[in-house]
Amino acid sequence: MARSHDSMIHPPIEELLDRVDSKFSLVTLAAKRARQINSYFNHLGDGLGSMVPPQVSSVARKPLSISFEEIAADKIKPAPLASAETETPATSA
Repeated sequence: MARSHDSMIHPPIEELLDRVDSKFSLVTLAAKRARQINSYFNHLGDGLGSMVPPQVSSVARKPLSISFEEIAADKIKPAPLASAETETPATSA
């Protein structure tokens, strides 16, 4: 039986890039969420309720893989950057 060759990354990178603006924003979003998931697992027995658990059921054990699966499932999205407001110079009368 012929099997299709699965890529090492699941979900595929193309699917992830459709959900963000650039590769940089994908890496930043995934890394930030992976740190949150790792922190959640490290403090699981401490009774701290301020951390958000993983939003998808996954067989992956690594926080980065779980964060990629959350991005692919549209559970997390990049927050829009606040635009810098231009200050108007004060006029003296």
